[in-house]
Amino acid sequence: MLPRLLLSTGEPAGIGLDISLLFAQQAQEVHVVALADPEMLAARAAQLGLKIQFDIQQQHVPSPQLAGVLKVQPLKVCVPVETGVLNPANAPYVLEMLRTAFFACQSGEFDAVVTAPVHKGVINEAGIVFSGHTEFFAELAKVPQVVMMLATPHLRVALVTTHLPLREVSAAITTAKLTQVIRILNHDLQTKFAIAEPGILVCGLNPHAGEGGHLGREEIEVINPVLASLRAEGLRLTGCVPADTAFNPEALRGIDAVLSMYHDQGLPVLKSQGFGEAVNITLGLPIIRTSVDHGTALSLAGTGKASADSLRCAIAMAAEMVRRTTDCF
Repeated sequence: MLPRLLLSTGEPAGIGLDISLLFAQQAQEVHVVALADPEMLAARAAQLGLKIQFDIQQQHVPSPQLAGVLKVQPLKVCVPVETGVLNPANAPYVLEMLRTAFFACQSGEFDAVVTAPVHKGVINEAGIVFSGHTEFFAELAKVPQVVMMLATPHLRVALVTTHLPLREVSAAITTAKLTQVIRILNHDLQTKFAIAEPGILVCGLNPHAGEGGHLGREEIEVINPVLASLRAEGLRLTGCVPADTAFNPEALRGIDAVLSMYHDQGLPVLKSQGFGEAVNITLGLPIIRTSVDHGTALSLAGTGKASADSLRCAIAMAAEMVRRTTDCF
């Protein structure tokens, strides 16, 4: 089958347009349609010196990606875009892009959404409460819990907590939350990655995983009891592993994903191994969503210095997840 992917091109002043145009330089066996203002795309292509043919999509008939062609589903910006300069007036355009992408996937018109970076600050400056793609899609889907996972070709790292100050992490790791996160991670590894019995390595929160309670009691009081309960249901989970030894090759043998307790516990390791190849995946949604592993990079927009490597990886990951999901049913 030919995966049908909708590409949200992100903050219009940033590098989302650049990387979308760069992606279109190569042929691929995937149907990708970019959500964007065609005039804005043409202006950025001219700025970058790229020759691109824009195929305006009225009815979506899946076809392979051709080199030098970008399929576009038109969505007009609110005000003209100045490359590299944020404008809160275009925040409604960005959010409409995300809504359109979500519901097009939920309806079955597309198989997955791939997102280029947005700028949280400028959306909030527009008077709209917005904390990120993940939370926005979770609200649209009406799901109480989603899980952020980053993946490279050799490592997957999921997070129990995401963008929290360190002082708030411990209180956020509750029995209910940890149980939900592990269930979602296990389920989506089975259904979206076709792993029959996922092996999940769980990091402790504290140094040395608490060292028997001498360096913290979260492992004793919350984490290990949850793991024991879920193991009794048949999930393949390690006990709390000290994070400083969790990522050595021996510890990762037979492991399909590492579960980190907080953002900077696991992601520095993953990004040091594969920055530019990492893909951000939202688990727990009724749709497949992947994203690049970087921000809007306003200073690079329109300069020709932006790399589309992470976008290519995000598109390839989404396509593979679509194929695996289809094969499961």
